[in-house]
Amino acid sequence: MRIERDCVGELEIKEDALFGINTARAVHNFPISNELVNPLLITSMIEVKKAAAMTNHISGALEGAKAKAIVVACDTLLNEDYRQDAFVVPAFQGGAGTSVNMNVNEVIANLANKQSGSQKVHPNDDVNLAQSTNDTFPTAGKVALLKMLPKVQAKVLDLIDVLDKKAEEFSDVIKLGRTQLQDAVPTTFGNSFRAYASLFKRDYQRLESAKENLSFVNLGGTAIGTGLNADDIYQRNVVDKLSSITRIPLKSAENLIDATQNCDVFVEFSGVLKTLAVNLSKFSNDLRLLSSGPQAGIAELRLPAKQAGSSIMPGKINPVIPEVVNQVAFQVVGNDLAITMAAEGGQLELNAFEPLIFRNLLQNESYLENVITTLVENCVAGIEVNQEICREEVERSVVLATALTPVLGYQVTTKVVKQALKEKCTIKEIILSENLMEENEFDNLMTSSNLLHKVKNKDYSFAK
Repeated sequence: MRIERDCVGELEIKEDALFGINTARAVHNFPISNELVNPLLITSMIEVKKAAAMTNHISGALEGAKAKAIVVACDTLLNEDYRQDAFVVPAFQGGAGTSVNMNVNEVIANLANKQSGSQKVHPNDDVNLAQSTNDTFPTAGKVALLKMLPKVQAKVLDLIDVLDKKAEEFSDVIKLGRTQLQDAVPTTFGNSFRAYASLFKRDYQRLESAKENLSFVNLGGTAIGTGLNADDIYQRNVVDKLSSITRIPLKSAENLIDATQNCDVFVEFSGVLKTLAVNLSKFSNDLRLLSSGPQAGIAELRLPAKQAGSSIMPGKINPVIPEVVNQVAFQVVGNDLAITMAAEGGQLELNAFEPLIFRNLLQNESYLENVITTLVENCVAGIEVNQEICREEVERSVVLATALTPVLGYQVTTKVVKQALKEKCTIKEIILSENLMEENEFDNLMTSSNLLHKVKNKDYSFAK
């Protein structure tokens, strides 16, 4: 064991531990769950530290030997797995991310000294030089979010692609529309799947737009955005250096004080992820309704059978993929509310609740990426349409009478519908028995071209 000291007092640390007293106190103080800080956030923090050391060396604030030792240690951590033993700070924590920052500072300093065989690199004086938790932590959080975002977008594109294919496959399959769960005028499953594709194309565009605001970082602002203890050369160069390391086009925020204390950008991004989740859930609700049955439900769609649906009812198959999408969506919406309250709870020059914000945002990105994957591969790609049921429903539906109103008027057509429902016969039988219309005139009004009344729908354009 070794003894380390801080402003609180002394603490014993395991001799071979790469972390130090600040990390140990965090582990002791925040025993909330077994969940640790997201590894992608840790990676991004290490990249911030590497960029800072290189820039501090350029400015002359950090001597060459120390800068090299820090950079080598960072590269080692980025290329090798020290995470299980070294980065042990809990995901839920007080201190606005200070525990994460110091965990990374301590590990880098101790590893740098271990590799160089000296004790010259200090976690605060050297690794944290010209920095504060308040600019490194949010910067690393944004980098982590931007790293994961393309993966989510790629999955949305996969969903759009399979929906477009289904729209083409089912372009001529006529079905009844439904409004408020009641029969409505006919459409096609081609129209339905094309509308779903348009929905998710808008989601893709919103994700694309979110990149811009997330790319503005407050690195160089130090404690509250004034840049205290960071020289001009460092402030002018550190963001570009980080961009080079991460290969993400980052920009320095126009107002570092604003960017340090306000979290509206995260609320906005969370809203985009929530919107995607809501749309996925609505789509899944439709799939569950349209596939209900197979004998006592709507049963217009057949979803791929993925697993037995009951421990007691033989042969029962449940829509498990749409169901898991619904549950993920509920979690994303719940996380969004927590993010909203965390952003609102910030006070004065800093928001202390960014650990929760980044935890939830990164979790939402990961959940959405994974759930869209299973939705596409295990459900949408294998959807089939029960064309026989769709045809029978359209043929016997009294809603087709809507096409008669331009000729017979609303009141007369209403009487026809009510009589057909009462006598349990077709509207054609009523029309002909009452001599309201010639048979050929009725048949012309009932053609698919007239019933579907095809119009030009603009496809929502977007850049892939």
